Amino acid sequence: MAAKKIIAVFGATGQQGGSVVSAILQDAKLSSEWSVRAVTRDTTKESAKKLAAQGAETVQADLSDKKSVVQAIAGAEAVFAVTNYWESLNAELEVKQGKDIADAAKETGVKHLIWSSLMDVKKLTNGKLPHVYHFDGKAAVEEHTRSLGIPATFFMAGFYMTNIPGQALRADPPAHVWTLALPMPESAPIPVFDITDTGKVVKSILQNKEKVLGKRVLGAYKYMTPKELLEEFKAVFPEAGKDATFLSLPHTAYTDI
Repeated sequence: MAAKKIIAVFGATGQQGGSVVSAILQDAKLSSEWSVRAVTRDTTKESAKKLAAQGAETVQADLSDKKSVVQAIAGAEAVFAVTNYWESLNAELEVKQGKDIADAAKETGVKHLIWSSLMDVKKLTNGKLPHVYHFDGKAAVEEHTRSLGIPATFFMAGFYMTNIPGQALRADPPAHVWTLALPMPESAPIPVFDITDTGKVVKSILQNKEKVLGKRVLGAYKYMTPKELLEEFKAVFPEAGKDATFLSLPHTAYTDI
């Protein structure tokens, strides 16, 4: 029997990476072909132990230490990588971490890097939105990865549904009326996504490598307008949602941030 191929998964104890680990290990066919190497800063923490109990190999690496990144990747056929801007709120650090992963993938001969990317908002808006660092940083890493000429695919998640309650949809004082506030008309289609479905998309990327090399793969289970999102909220929470409303914010609400 041929030895299993290895996929190294960064952010393995996080939501995206954890979803990838579980999706592969729970798939009978894929788990017979692939071994999962779950990369984490601390292999002794409970979340890492749970991955090991599922059948993953857990290895330690610090994204700010390129040497440890190279060691974590060595021998892997594929790599899934994601970085977390919100952990440090440091755009330069996130870009460096992502570029180091791409460089390490090139140095170790990885045959398929799957990078969790996002759009370059500053470029798309001609500089009108210059501070969307958690998007632009990942876009910069994608650009760097492409410049290296390594075999790669770029996964792009849609709008997380979990980001709606408490952020876009809130009941603020003094009225305490639930309001969905977004800088768009109520008829604008939004690609919505459940972060726990990341693994399903990455599985498909692995299984269709030749078709998706060099391409972006968008993750969304449907398109919903703000109006439809609000209607769904009202259906699930009829009492709280009876007076719920949508507020189309002016673009300056974001350009001035």
